[in-house]
Amino acid sequence: MDHAFDAPPVDRELLDLAVRLAGRAGQMSAEAFFAGDWHSRRKEDGSEVTEIDVAVEDFLRAELSNRTPDDGIFGEEGGATSGSSGRRWIIDPVNGTTYFTHRVPLFTNDLAYEDEHGPAIGVINMPLRQQMVVAGRGLGCWVLPGPDPDLRSGRRAHVSGRTALGGARTLMHNPAGWPEELLSALHRRVFLMPSTGMIAALVTGWADAGVIAGPPMGYEDVAPMPVIVTEAGGRVTDLGGTSVLQGDMSVLVTNGQLHEDFLQLVKDLPRSRDWQALANEE
Repeated sequence: MDHAFDAPPVDRELLDLAVRLAGRAGQMSAEAFFAGDWHSRRKEDGSEVTEIDVAVEDFLRAELSNRTPDDGIFGEEGGATSGSSGRRWIIDPVNGTTYFTHRVPLFTNDLAYEDEHGPAIGVINMPLRQQMVVAGRGLGCWVLPGPDPDLRSGRRAHVSGRTALGGARTLMHNPAGWPEELLSALHRRVFLMPSTGMIAALVTGWADAGVIAGPPMGYEDVAPMPVIVTEAGGRVTDLGGTSVLQGDMSVLVTNGQLHEDFLQLVKDLPRSRDWQALANEE
């Protein structure tokens, strides 16, 4: 279940490694963001990619291959590399490439680790906010400050204690892709806000919930979420209540106490519309 791990704690050294590597990925992408000397292109699926996405992923792959040579790796740009351990790292080098290319400082560097027990490490680095959210299974969830984050300088994170659905502070990601029925249902019951760091806001209690609908997310987008949200005391599924790693790649994150109420509110509602077609209309 997404809201409970019946598994041993992950190795603290692996968590420290993930923090260091995500921090370096953030430095690389932040430097490139401000330099602006890069180009983007469209992939076959229509999404954007820059040479920065590729460079950051190549760096992470090389470091992980050197430090954990038996582990597999799955990256958004380079696909899957098999390993012999049964464990693997998941890389989203620049999550929010569209933000990056449009000079909006909301992109992240995401890293996750899965072992024989399931989700074990999740890292979401926000380099231009100089903040990182990180969690290790059985080790807790932490918010780390600064351009060179370290667990020793972090603070423990925990979700809010709100129990009433009405007025719950709810972040919405990509509302352009939401069908009207979903937007209206939530708008009538909760306090909708634009998403600016959804997971960080949830695990620190600033928001009570968050919703990602519209076009499906990639596995690398959601891979860090289960351990981060769970270790902070919350819950994450898709909008139908299925495991976020096995569902339709929509996302519902809550403080846990509100989760079933949210699932009932959005039950059987459509979850996507063709926002790209609308954006291309003249």
